[in-house]
Amino acid sequence: MDIPRIPLGSWIEGGLTWLTSEYSVVTRGISRFTQTGINSLNDGLMWLPEWALLAIIALICWKLAGPRLAIGAAAGLALIWNLGLWNPMIETLTLVVIATLVAVVIAMPVGIAAALSERLYRVIMPLLDFMQTMPAFVYLIPAIPFFGIGSVSAIFATVIFSMPPAIRFTTLGIRQVPVELIEAADAYGATRSQKLFKVQLPLSLPTVMAGINQTIMLALSMVVIAAMIGADGLGSEVWRAIQRLRPGDGFEAGIAVVILAMLLDRLTQSLRRSSK
Repeated sequence: MDIPRIPLGSWIEGGLTWLTSEYSVVTRGISRFTQTGINSLNDGLMWLPEWALLAIIALICWKLAGPRLAIGAAAGLALIWNLGLWNPMIETLTLVVIATLVAVVIAMPVGIAAALSERLYRVIMPLLDFMQTMPAFVYLIPAIPFFGIGSVSAIFATVIFSMPPAIRFTTLGIRQVPVELIEAADAYGATRSQKLFKVQLPLSLPTVMAGINQTIMLALSMVVIAAMIGADGLGSEVWRAIQRLRPGDGFEAGIAVVILAMLLDRLTQSLRRSSK
């Protein structure tokens, strides 16, 4: 007995085709706007001399986390500069910053709504499980028909891939606020918005910062994958080294990714400690 095959792939392809044809004006507008933001941030960072940007980052690390991180950041960035990977590092930093900002802007309201609504919480959690379990390569498939080859598609795929931790941690942080404090706010006549912005969000800020930290790390993990659809940066250096069988160049670019990841991780951790 032959069981008819469910044409799931055909349905998905038909849906993507319909979306790209019906909303092409919207996707082109988003693409132009995002590309303008990428170019502006990238040009602004590259306009600064290497030594000046290195000094600024070191000072920020010194202010936020102390001299140890500042010395480590200066040494790591100096190594990237010496290896000739400064411009790809700037391009990678631009993609990560923009993708993280977009992911957080979307994730924060969704996480707050899921924390305050039990019905939405039950709906959103399986979706987050689905998003985090799906292989990262799959997110490149809808990005290309929507936004074409390039950095905009890379940011789209990176946002979808890196957004779930920010939603989860925001929801978790708000739900972990002690009930006694919520009852005290109610006793003093606080409105719903006052409880949210003056009690729940401030107390959940360390947990929210942990989610942003995870979002940044996941965005960096998409660097090499995004290079497959034309994204510039350190990922393209790794991808080029793979194609040309140059393991030395690939390891150099990989070390630069690790240095950038450690720097961003320590900075966000220091912000989390200060928020506590």
